[in-house]
Amino acid sequence: MTEQQPVAVLGGGSFGTAIANLLAENGQQVYQWMRDPAQAEAMRSQRENPRYLKGIKIHSGVHPVTDLPATLAQCELVFVALPSSALRNVLQPLAAGLAGKLLVSLTKGIEAESFKLMSQILEEVAPEARIGVLSGPNLAREVAEHALTATVVASEDEVLCQRVQAALHGRTFRVYASQDRFGVELGGALKNVYAIMAGMAVALGMGENTKSMLITRALAEMTRFAVKLGANPMTFLGLAGVGDLIVTCSSAKSRNYQVGFALGQGLSLEDAVARLGEVAEGVNTLKVLKARAQALEVYMPLVAGLHAILFEGRTLAQVIELLMRGEPKTDVDFISINDF
Repeated sequence: MTEQQPVAVLGGGSFGTAIANLLAENGQQVYQWMRDPAQAEAMRSQRENPRYLKGIKIHSGVHPVTDLPATLAQCELVFVALPSSALRNVLQPLAAGLAGKLLVSLTKGIEAESFKLMSQILEEVAPEARIGVLSGPNLAREVAEHALTATVVASEDEVLCQRVQAALHGRTFRVYASQDRFGVELGGALKNVYAIMAGMAVALGMGENTKSMLITRALAEMTRFAVKLGANPMTFLGLAGVGDLIVTCSSAKSRNYQVGFALGQGLSLEDAVARLGEVAEGVNTLKVLKARAQALEVYMPLVAGLHAILFEGRTLAQVIELLMRGEPKTDVDFISINDF
């Protein structure tokens, strides 16, 4: 099945481009909107995204465009791959044209001022739209290179999930469905923070045991926080939880891991982010997550520790020593699903 009308992808970054290519390979006509006319022109003439996805040929079915109202007018299914800091400002002026649209967020981030997830912002901006999220262990370059990949589309709207599965599911890209939109989206946002820590640990030569401990305790911490906010703990045993956490904490292709690695090499936070040259959502998420965890009284020692390193002048060695001196608690918090 292919969409009869074109599909929109909003955002000219690496993941938006990878998803646009997948859609086009599945027979869709895709309008990929971006703000920068020079970038759109470069993509049209070179058939690649030289800034964010160099070396990947852009399918002929992908049309880089810069007229957002015209794009939205022609498309019912809209994938939103805008940075968390820009999403509200870009879509708010066009709110009237979003009623009835299927809006699927690809952005793994949290709005700083409000602690709102991207789908919650979409709901605010477009209360009459149908909302979903796509999240999972999906490194953009590997998706674009057709590495075998699985993802999760999450929404209580079953028809939306089916539409996204039909549009994206292909030979190398498998799309599972979930009804826990909040848990799936929270998993995608929270793991970015721990990827920074994993990158630092590798740069500092810490062992595989240490990295495994960090990832596993990160999963416990993420789940504890998400359940406090009403998510289903079982979601975190799936692709959008442990799956995404593993790939982001293990891969040098992960942007947040790269920032952490640069920090571990002794760069300042500003220089680490500048070296990356694009948005690392984990830095923004860390600030709001630390404040929110304190307000909710959720025990998140790794988040507190990383915050102390990035913003309070502590070293990773000092933080790990404090963690190791902390009282060991139970290994797995959610033994019985009757407890929540």
